[in-house]
Amino acid sequence: MAGGAGGFSTPGPAGLDLPRGGTEYPPSGTQGVLPPMEEVVRNQIREFLAGKGLRKTSQRDAIIEAAFSTDRHYTADELLDMARGIERTVSRATVYRTLPILVESGLLRELDLGQGRKVYDPNFVDHPHHNHLICLDCQNILEFEDLNMELLENCMAKRMGFTPANKQVRIEARCDELKINGVCRKSGREVFAAAV
Repeated sequence: MAGGAGGFSTPGPAGLDLPRGGTEYPPSGTQGVLPPMEEVVRNQIREFLAGKGLRKTSQRDAIIEAAFSTDRHYTADELLDMARGIERTVSRATVYRTLPILVESGLLRELDLGQGRKVYDPNFVDHPHHNHLICLDCQNILEFEDLNMELLENCMAKRMGFTPANKQVRIEARCDELKINGVCRKSGREVFAAAV
């Protein structure tokens, strides 16, 4: 991670300028590529479910395995597809009942992107203080962490007489590459500027 102070930028992956002290998470080229769910996460979820008196089922296990075996953000329908790749009998209803439980556990975060679009973020276990930049052109979600931003958030809350309980920064932005070249390849798929 780059060190330093202030609002200076350092070149980041794919031409992205990152403030000093900030890193893109997950690193470019690794998104969606993770080993199976970590045993620590599996145990935390088992304890949480047991504490709520919820029984272990093969469908719920497949949903949980799918939810935490990726670092990509996903919709409920995408989670259904991933879970059915593990256990073909997983039902849509079980996914929709399980998601709020996983969010309540604190291991999964729900992100409301507006316009009725919600995605789920499994990356808060290892990176609880990351933030999101959402491309308004292709809906791609980039994660980043920045020690300076976290310090600033804490200082601002303290200055106003508060202790932060939860912090989330969401930056909505337009793609410079799309604006300049008419094509954006950052999303992993080509997105073309709308004809005027």
